[in-house]
Amino acid sequence: MAIPPPPGPERPEGPYPPLVQGPYQGPYQGPYQVWGQGYSPYNRPAPVNGLAIVALVFGILCFLPAVGLVLGIVALAQIKKRGERGKGLAVGGMVMSSLGVALLVLAVATGGASDFWDGFKGGMNDSAGKGTGTVFSLGKGDCFDEPGDSPKGTTVRIDKVPCAARHHAEVIANFATSGARYPGRGSLLDVADAKCRAFERAYTMDAWAVPDDVRLYHFIPTRDSWNLGRHSIICMLESGDGKSGLKGSLRKDGFTLNADQFAYLQAADTLDEALRAAPAAKYVDDDLRGYKEWATKVSVALDDEAHLLRGHGWFPAAEKPVATLVDDVEASRKEWVKAAAATDAGTFSAHYKKGLKLIDPRRTVTARKVLGLTTTPPSSDGGGGGRGDGGSSGGLEV
Repeated sequence: MAIPPPPGPERPEGPYPPLVQGPYQGPYQGPYQVWGQGYSPYNRPAPVNGLAIVALVFGILCFLPAVGLVLGIVALAQIKKRGERGKGLAVGGMVMSSLGVALLVLAVATGGASDFWDGFKGGMNDSAGKGTGTVFSLGKGDCFDEPGDSPKGTTVRIDKVPCAARHHAEVIANFATSGARYPGRGSLLDVADAKCRAFERAYTMDAWAVPDDVRLYHFIPTRDSWNLGRHSIICMLESGDGKSGLKGSLRKDGFTLNADQFAYLQAADTLDEALRAAPAAKYVDDDLRGYKEWATKVSVALDDEAHLLRGHGWFPAAEKPVATLVDDVEASRKEWVKAAAATDAGTFSAHYKKGLKLIDPRRTVTARKVLGLTTTPPSSDGGGGGRGDGGSSGGLEV
């Protein structure tokens, strides 16, 4: 058994070594240093000012913009005094609130606020089924009444009604005009007159179904409306006497017609368009050359009409009456060709009358009846078998 050596200077006494002496005195107190009084383990940020947040919300929503502006000013004062955060929020709310105030002043000065409220009420009434609003809410196919007289230069109020019920007018088109600057009343009237007539022919392909007292009408924007961004022209058909009104939609186009009706009216319109291009001179003697050029156009249109009618696949009951109609069209075309080659007014008139008789509207009644179209020609028809230039066109600035 080994005997441990006696204690000596080379081996310390006791089971633990003595504390190491060094530049730092005192016993070892554990692995972690204790945080002193007055210190926090994290750097806590300053709070965000509540008014700054509210000011930003008011600014974004543009709701009571003046309130958002005042709250932003108060918030900046509190932030400076308390050392809080949120200066950017307050400034942002003030900027947007200032823009809201400026827009509000502009709307009041130009009448935009009133128009907005009218439109808002119109929308609310539409959702409630009442249909009251302004002309700017009208779209293609809408039927409406004007409740009382609306003075020129103001927003015209309307009551939308079902087309099946009696009504004052029916919208056939609502289209926007281009340009940054107001083009002037005269220019807008020219555009409205030309385009509304084209839209009328496309909307009421069966001119026979349009009552004789119906006239073309339109709304054009005023300078103030144009500057507010309203560049639309609204075309409509209205009851000419303003009393009896209209009942039922006047719309006869690809949206309401079947395939056979559409094909027939499309072919007929080819001829109608050529007939509408007659010379301005009342007598052939006054412009024989112009009449001969017109006869050439009509003969080409008749050839196109015959081609379209022959090329469509008609249902059995319509085949015979349409074939008879094609025979008349081709015979008429030959007379118009001879009229175009005439060397004097007498020869022209002779062939012109024969050709015109072969396309008399009454010769189309049988085919129209089979196809389910109106069979009574309009009294204003000039004998060409289709629509004339239509009734007088009028307009109102809104």
